[in-house]
Amino acid sequence: MKRLTALAAAVIIAITASRAGAVDPDKSLTVPATVTIVAFDQLDATALALHPGSTLLDTDLDEAYGKFVYEVELKDADGIEWDIELDALTGQVLKNHQDT
Repeated sequence: MKRLTALAAAVIIAITASRAGAVDPDKSLTVPATVTIVAFDQLDATALALHPGSTLLDTDLDEAYGKFVYEVELKDADGIEWDIELDALTGQVLKNHQDT
């Protein structure tokens, strides 16, 4: 019985984690038909405009609690890394801070 309970708990955790986990922008994303996400290249351009001359290091699209957030990591011309979060539905900048 303990083994079955542990297995059930592991399955529930795995399902929950996969729903809130990061999504690769290069793979297709299952989004409800009523939701429109801003194009990734437009979101990248918004992030890069915050720090002119920066290089794009990494991007992720996360879904948590029904909200889509596009995360961008940049390195500016001075070698400083920045973490930027954008609302994937509106393109609004939610966070723009130096990576520590």
